[in-house]
This record gives sequence, structure tokens and C-alpha cells, in this order.
Amino acid sequence: MNVSQKWQKWKKSKKRIFEIIQIGNREDLPSRMFDIFIVVAIFANIAVLLLSTFDQLSAYQGLFTAIEIVTIVIFCVEYALRIWTADLLYPDKNRARSVLRFLFSFDGIVDLLTILPFFFLSGMGAIRFLRVARIFHLFRINTQYESFQVITSVIKEKRNAILYSVFIIIVLILAASLTMYSVEHNAQPEAFENAFSGIWWSVSTVFTVGYGDIYPITTLGRVLGVIITFLGVGAVAIPTGILSAGFVEHYSRMQKSPAATDYKSSSAVILADEASSYTSRTVKEAEELNNVCVTALIRGELVIVPDDPVKIEKGDVLVITKL
Repeated sequence: MNVSQKWQKWKKSKKRIFEIIQIGNREDLPSRMFDIFIVVAIFANIAVLLLSTFDQLSAYQGLFTAIEIVTIVIFCVEYALRIWTADLLYPDKNRARSVLRFLFSFDGIVDLLTILPFFFLSGMGAIRFLRVARIFHLFRINTQYESFQVITSVIKEKRNAILYSVFIIIVLILAASLTMYSVEHNAQPEAFENAFSGIWWSVSTVFTVGYGDIYPITTLGRVLGVIITFLGVGAVAIPTGILSAGFVEHYSRMQKSPAATDYKSSSAVILADEASSYTSRTVKEAEELNNVCVTALIRGELVIVPDDPVKIEKGDVLVITKL
């Protein structure tokens, strides 16, 4: 085997590894098994982190440590492979830029925070809390299942409305803190020492938690507390209503989308294969590269509403409109 053949074999192997660890094609058995394997490793790692906090299970600490080591090794190997195949994930960039793009992406940062505490922070009690960063590894499941991407899409669509509602809540908390300080400071100067002392009370009241460690004792303070509580119920319900409406709108669009069989009869159909310029790109990247509008993406029996985070996989059927 000459150098050229070895190079082609190496590139083919690298592409195959990329397809398995990055694309997550349900029709590809190795890719599907890898997804399941990583999900099991994530849950095992999180379970060990939780169970190790129980004194009653101290006898199993050795087993917990062994499971933790095995799962961390798995995460390290996965992390290294994702760095190695980063140039295939970002084909429009050179090798160095694609690696940097991955390292500073959400997945790259979460993976790094998951691994580092095990090696460098285990003996430093003050910053062991960084070990809980591995809980964010659960977001990796989002890349394995399309149904989880609905949440990301809805939050992205409604981000402005959500930010406005959060702003309203912050204003209400600050107003409640200042108001309660003005009313309660003379009656209980230790509890409401300054304007910011009431923020803890206002947060627990606005979010209707009510821990009871700080509470108004004057008549006017209690009346204002009742009013602020009612306002808090309404304010907190705003982002909930926004997200609920977003999910309803999203699923309504999906139901109104023509069936996959109807799309396949259209003349503007592209099959994403290995040689296609659409494969392994996000919808937005494919649209910009090919100067088209992707109106629907069919994956098996599933019709997906095309959105920027959705990555086009090999075997997908695209319904396009030329611009």
C-alpha cells in the first residue's frame, strides 16, 4: 500500500469516526450505539456524583471511584476525537480555526469543565464545586435527539420576549426591596439594614417561595408584602406563558407542514449524500452556500421544521426553493 492509498484510508477512517461521534444518524447502527453509550456514561457519571454524597454508601466508595474514572476516560477519548474531527465539523475553516471554534463552543467548554476538575481540583475543597459542571454534560443529549432541539428552537424564537419578562421581574424585585426597606428599616434595622438587604426577601416573595427568615412586622409592610406577592405571581407567570405559547406555535407549524410523502413528489428535492454540498452543514450554512431556501427537511418518517441549529445528515431529503 503506497502513501496515497494510506492517506485516503486515513481520511476515510477519520470521516467515518466523525459521522459516528458528531452526526448521530439514527439509521447508522454504530452511530446510534455510540449515542446510547455516551448517554449511559453521562448518567452513570452523574449518578456516581450524587451517590457519593451519601454517608450510608461509603462502603461502595471504591466502586464509585472506579465508575468515575472509567466515565472520565470515556469523556477524554470523546473530547480528543471531537478535537481531531473538528475540521470536518467546520469545513469552511482551516484546521487551527476549526479546533479553536470547537474548543470555545458550548459543547467544547462543557466537555472541558467536565474533565478538568477530576484531574486538578479533587484536592482543593474551595473549588470542588466545579465538579458539578459535569451536570451540564446532560445537554449533550440534546445533540442526539431531535425532539430536544424543539426546546432550543422555542427559546431562540422567544428570546426577546423572555428577556423583556426577566427585565420586568428584576425591576419588580428592586422596587420591592426599596419599598420594604423604606417601611421596615426603623422597625427592624438588622433585617432591613439597607436597600440591598431587602433583595433576599423580595426574591423569595416575588417567586412565592417565602423562606420566612426575613419578613415584614409592620402593618403597612405586611399589606405591601401581600401586594408584592400577588404581583410576583403574575410576573413569574409571564415567561411561563411565553414558553407555552412558543411550544404551541412550534407544534402547530409542524402539524401544518405537508406530509413527507407529499414533499417527495415535489420536483425541488435534494438527497443529502456523501458528495452533496448540503451534508454535515447546518441549514443556514447550506442555504448560504447553495443560494437556496430549505423549506423542509425529511429524516425518515420525521418532517423537521428547518432551523439554523439543525444539522443536515447523510440520507436527509431536502425540499428547497431557489433564490
